[in-house]
Amino acid sequence: MAETNFDLIVVGGGPGGYVAAIRAAQLKMKVALVEANHLGGICLNWGCIPTKALLRSSEIYHTMQHAKAYGLSAEGVGFDLDAIVKRSRKVSRQLSGGVGYLLKKNKVTVFDGYGTLNGVGSQGRKLHVEKDAKPIADLTAKNIILATGARARELPGMEADGKLIWDYKKALVADLVPDRLLVIGSGAIGIEFASFFHTLGAKTTVVEMVERIVPAEDAEISALLEKSLTRDGMEILTSAGVKTLKKGKNTVTATLEVGGKIETREFDRVIVATGIVGNVEKIGLEGTKITVDRTHIVTNEWLETGEPGVYAIGDVAGPPWLAHKASHEGVLCVEKIAGTKGLHPINPDRIPGCTYCRPQIASVGLSEAQARDRGLKVKVGRFPFQGNGKAIALGEPEGLIKVLFDAKTGELVGAHMIGAEVTELIQGYGIAMELETTEAELMHTVFAHPTLSEMMHESVLDAFGRVIHF
Repeated sequence: MAETNFDLIVVGGGPGGYVAAIRAAQLKMKVALVEANHLGGICLNWGCIPTKALLRSSEIYHTMQHAKAYGLSAEGVGFDLDAIVKRSRKVSRQLSGGVGYLLKKNKVTVFDGYGTLNGVGSQGRKLHVEKDAKPIADLTAKNIILATGARARELPGMEADGKLIWDYKKALVADLVPDRLLVIGSGAIGIEFASFFHTLGAKTTVVEMVERIVPAEDAEISALLEKSLTRDGMEILTSAGVKTLKKGKNTVTATLEVGGKIETREFDRVIVATGIVGNVEKIGLEGTKITVDRTHIVTNEWLETGEPGVYAIGDVAGPPWLAHKASHEGVLCVEKIAGTKGLHPINPDRIPGCTYCRPQIASVGLSEAQARDRGLKVKVGRFPFQGNGKAIALGEPEGLIKVLFDAKTGELVGAHMIGAEVTELIQGYGIAMELETTEAELMHTVFAHPTLSEMMHESVLDAFGRVIHF
């Protein structure tokens, strides 16, 4: 077992960890990355990427079923779930291999094992690495970044068993499309799986404990999504809860509380998507000055923990639980360690969020309620997809672009979208917010025609009483 000294050790090879390692190597640091499972982390292997591959298959299937609307003929349209899953796994493997190549290219030393903080030695922080209870290495470095990620939250009595009750991992490699599916939780994970299986024919019921689905989104967008999903046949139960799950041989009996009344229903499968918990166990936090709050490591704006020389990034460091936030934190953290000048902390109001259900939703900045809660007087602009030529040509006339401006300064403070490909559009507003753009710059920007992005322009015009095409 070797003892090796590095400038920086990164624990975790997900979108936060591997990006931090590569950036550190670019800054001429000697870097070690410790990862016990998959390079690319949950996002690439069991989250963001494979779910999008599944959803792409269901989107194409949906479009094929409506070929006649496009003047096309498609007879006997069907699907092969096993082939859909295999494609999804292949995409993940390809990208995971790509991460390995990038780390090798940047001369990052990768250790296959679990890392545990092990005090301070003469050369800096110490980290013990082992795999299958066998020691791999004892590493030292002046600085250590914890990027250990998170896992699905389990509800007592509703733990996933991989057969009747699924977590996100099992749902990604499902062996059947259930006739009757219950999805507990309507955040991004829950609503994406609900959308996927419903499109493939599952009679899907979504239960959400608060008053609306995708509760992190603007209330108007949430209402439009619920309207679209219910019109498509999905059952949405809000302000509702699942009291118990009783497993039978091939079905699950769920006791639900809906509108203050208790009812019992039978489902073929259940997906539990009720949030995540940080991976803070067995990484040596005991005996350190690191604070854990509700399973997440507490950091300051520079990702520093309470223990000198130890940092935390990504899901383990708290919300928002997004891969792009983790990657950005990784770069910021490393550059801060390196003493890079001109840095500024991440503004959480400028982190975009995307959900890839059908229709897609995307947002950045404050919701209308949040803006008003902060005491802002806002100008609100809206533009519907049905007023856009490209949307109509695509056969996607359902959707809305909504923007919020500070009425006093003209600053863009929020943008919210629902409809086809809005996850690709949202970054335009993200850039505008980072540049502290006002309505004047956006109004004077020339948007290409015919594109969906024209709606971004029109929504700005609408906020100031100048909309043209609606």
